[in-house]
Amino acid sequence: MQRGEKSLFYCWKCGAQLKENDKFCYVCGTPVAKMVREEFSVSADNLVEKIRELLHEGNVTRIIVKDEKGKVLLEIPITISIIGVALAPWLAALGAIAALATNCRIVVERRE
Repeated sequence: MQRGEKSLFYCWKCGAQLKENDKFCYVCGTPVAKMVREEFSVSADNLVEKIRELLHEGNVTRIIVKDEKGKVLLEIPITISIIGVALAPWLAALGAIAALATNCRIVVERRE
């Protein structure tokens, strides 16, 4: 995460935006899980495939795609309800980003 950049937290169940110190989701009441961040560098050619691979691994709550300079290009909150057809618009947007960028950084938030 870059200096001055604020991290946003989302409920893993309903996708509601949470505050950093929240213990429970204010919308659905789900306990907030501890998050771990991972960062990957990928070429634009491999962007969509890497995102699909990460989604199949499970326990991903949010994916952020950044350009080489760290600018956020796309932020995808992943909830239990996002499957199949609901993911298609996100993958189309990733394809457009891949056409414009040369290298990307993927930040992945996972529940521990």
